[in-house]
Amino acid sequence: MINYTEKIPNNVDLGRDRVLQRALEHWQPAYMGWWYDMGPNESHNYEVYLRTAISVEPDGWAQFDYVKMPEYRWGIFLQPRDEKREVNFGIHKGQAAWQEVPGEYRSTLRRVIVTQGDTEPASVEQQRMLGASCPSMYDLRNIFQVNVEEGRHLWAMVYLLHRYFGRDGREEAESLLARRSGDADNPRILGAFNEPTPDWLAFYMFTFFTDRDGKFQLCALAESGFDPLARTCRFMLTEEAHHMFVGETGVGRIIQRTCEVMKENKVEDPSDVRALGVIDLPTIQKYLNFHYSVTLDLYGSDVSSNAANYYTSGLKGRFRETKLEDDHVLADALYPVSEVVGGKIITKNVPALTALNERLRDDYIDEIADGVGRWQRVIDNAGIPFRLTLPHKGFHRAIGNFAGHFISPGGEILSEEAWKNHEFEWLPNSKDYAYVQSLMSGRVVELGKFANWIAPPARGVNNQPLNFEYVRFN
Repeated sequence: MINYTEKIPNNVDLGRDRVLQRALEHWQPAYMGWWYDMGPNESHNYEVYLRTAISVEPDGWAQFDYVKMPEYRWGIFLQPRDEKREVNFGIHKGQAAWQEVPGEYRSTLRRVIVTQGDTEPASVEQQRMLGASCPSMYDLRNIFQVNVEEGRHLWAMVYLLHRYFGRDGREEAESLLARRSGDADNPRILGAFNEPTPDWLAFYMFTFFTDRDGKFQLCALAESGFDPLARTCRFMLTEEAHHMFVGETGVGRIIQRTCEVMKENKVEDPSDVRALGVIDLPTIQKYLNFHYSVTLDLYGSDVSSNAANYYTSGLKGRFRETKLEDDHVLADALYPVSEVVGGKIITKNVPALTALNERLRDDYIDEIADGVGRWQRVIDNAGIPFRLTLPHKGFHRAIGNFAGHFISPGGEILSEEAWKNHEFEWLPNSKDYAYVQSLMSGRVVELGKFANWIAPPARGVNNQPLNFEYVRFN
C-alpha cells in the first residue's frame, strides 16, 4: 500500500480516490521498473541536491534537499481551480470549462495527452548515459533535476489518463512505459524524441530547442477547455522553465569558454581552436542547425485539419490565447503560410484555423531568435567576428510543406545533389561528433572544477557556491 501523503505529494485528494489508488498501485511498480532500466545510468545510489514540488504554493513547489533519485517524490499537482473559468475559444466559447471529458472528444483528447506524455520519458531515455561524461558536479546535478522532473511530468499525464479515461487510459499509461526512444520496433511517437543525445552540447541544444517546444505545446494545452488538463499544464510550465535555463546557459557557457580560449591564444581557425580542447564556433552552429530544424518538425504540418479541429472543439488553444485580441473563433481569419511552388518559396494566406501549427511554430521561432541573440552577444563582447544564425525554416525539414525539398540555411532551393555536396558544411558529420565526444571521455566531479570546454555558471543552484557538493556518490 502506498502512503499517498508521503510517497506521492498531491493536491488531487488522491488518498480518498480508491479507483485511482488501485490504478496507480498497479502502474507505480512498472514506472519504477522503467526508471531502473532507462533512468540515468548507474545513479540509483547517488544522493542528489534536488528540488521537489510538495505543493503549488510559492514556498512549496521548490523544496531543496539531498534525495536518492529512485526515492524522489513524483507528485501530482494541478494549479488551483478557478470556479468561474470558461472555455475561451472555439465553438464552445463562453461555456463553463469542462471538469469531465466531453464524450464526443474523448478519443481526441486522450491522444493529445498521450502524445504530450510520451515526450517525457523519451527525453530521460535519450539522456541516460550522459552522467558518465558530465563537465562538472553542478551540471550533473542539473541533468538529474531535468530527468526527475520529466518523470514527474509523465506522472502528471498518467494521472489524467487514469483519472478520466478508464480502461483505455490505463492501457495508454502502460504503453508510455513500453515504448523506447530510438527503438526500431516500438519507438517514441515524435521523431525528435528518437534522435540520440550523444554528448553534452547535444543535451544543452535539446533542452534549449526541444524543451522550448515543450513550453509552447504546454502553453497551448494550458488554454484547453478541459480544465484538469489546463491546470496540470500550467503547473508543469513552472518546472519547464528550469530545463530551458539549463539549455540556454549551457550553450552560452560553451560559447563563452571557446571565445576566452580564442582570445587568449589569438586563434580563429577551427582546427586551431580544436587543438586547444574547446568546441569551435562553426561546430556549435552545425549543432544549432540540426536541433532547430528537427524541433520545427514537432509542430506538425503547416496546414492541418487536426489542429483546426482541436481549436474549434476547445481542446487546444494558441500561445497566450486569452491575451490575443480577436474573436477566438477564427471563422474568417487568415494566416500566412510558406510553400515551395515552381522551384520558389512563396507565401500565401490560408484559413487561420488550419494554420494553427504554423502560428505556434512562428511564435516559437520569435522566442528562439531572442535566445540565439543572447548567445551572439557573448561572441560580440569577446570581439570575435562570427555570427550565429537561425537557418531558414525550410532547412532540413521532414514534415510539412518543406518536406522533400532541399533548402539551404539561407533559404535557397537546391537540387538533391547540390544539397548533399554541402550537407556537412551545415550539419554535424561523424568527425564533428567524434571530436565533441572526445572532449567528454570522462566525468569531472571534483568540487568546484569544470571541464576545459565549458565556463563555470554565473552562480550556483539555490544560492549555493560553485564548489558545493551537489551530488554525493555513495
